[in-house]
Amino acid sequence: MDVVDFVPQRDQFVYTFGGAAPAATIRPGTALRLWSEDAFNNAITSRSDVPSSKLDPRFLNPQTGPFYIEGAAPGDTLAVHIVELTPARSWGASATIPFFGGLTMTDRTSLLHEALPEAVWIYEIDSAAQTVGFQTRRGDFELALPLEPMLGTVGVAPAGSEVFSSLTPERFGGNMDTPEMKVGTTAYFNVNVDGAMFSLGDGHYRQGEGEACGTAVEGAMNSTVIVDLIKGGGPVWPRLENDSHWMIVGSSRPMEDSWRISQVQMIHWLSELFELETMDAYQLLTQISLVPVANVVDTNYSVVTKVSKDLLPQRSAFGGIHADLRERARSLM
Repeated sequence: MDVVDFVPQRDQFVYTFGGAAPAATIRPGTALRLWSEDAFNNAITSRSDVPSSKLDPRFLNPQTGPFYIEGAAPGDTLAVHIVELTPARSWGASATIPFFGGLTMTDRTSLLHEALPEAVWIYEIDSAAQTVGFQTRRGDFELALPLEPMLGTVGVAPAGSEVFSSLTPERFGGNMDTPEMKVGTTAYFNVNVDGAMFSLGDGHYRQGEGEACGTAVEGAMNSTVIVDLIKGGGPVWPRLENDSHWMIVGSSRPMEDSWRISQVQMIHWLSELFELETMDAYQLLTQISLVPVANVVDTNYSVVTKVSKDLLPQRSAFGGIHADLRERARSLM
């Protein structure tokens, strides 16, 4: 297996999906060992920082990549398997930012109230215990929370020569902010342009579903992923698979449209996997689906429809590549 190590220089960060030159060209089946900067671009480092004076909206959510995949053509499927995620710093940061978040007015929800207070929380990592430490800004309440690394942003270039901010989740993936994007997950994306142009970033040391205040425990990340190619079969929206679940991510506004996207696409996937008529798949999904909310704060909201494999007969998606990638991942550990 080819293994490529890539640590971008600051001037190599990319802030869009689409419109960027490739950082490197790789062959299908390559393992990438990547470093990515946090969503704040390392502009917030202490509790005394004031987000509105520190953050430059032009340089948020820096991405590592994009990578041109040899042989990838529109309509193919790019499979990205997450092998390992390790914090690249001993601390992470979260913040409340004026007019950003799920429980405040925003530029899209206009209300007559002042901005909620802006503040920063620093989470220290205990590597031995594999925890991140929450501390209140007022009082002396402390809590050790499990370290649960994930990638907020994974995706490919969009179709039609479009260019989207790296803050946006859409059918090309992007800033979906789902905690399901963790070690052991294989993500499947439709290839929209030659080479696919895959990139990742926005490491989170942990995040609750919904990312309520708009920021997780944000941190620089060391990521190992295997990137492979399946000719044809590109899914309309991102599909995820781990050892226990099939998942679809839908991203839109209002949030019920995100839910509808993920539900409809899961009905199609169940129909493919089990040769079900659409209405039968619809009825089955109604009784077995879970619907975790990924984010309620980004330019589009993301909702995941999730189905347990244990409830269904054994099937393999995309030729069983998830199990194959899991085997290949063991050689990298």
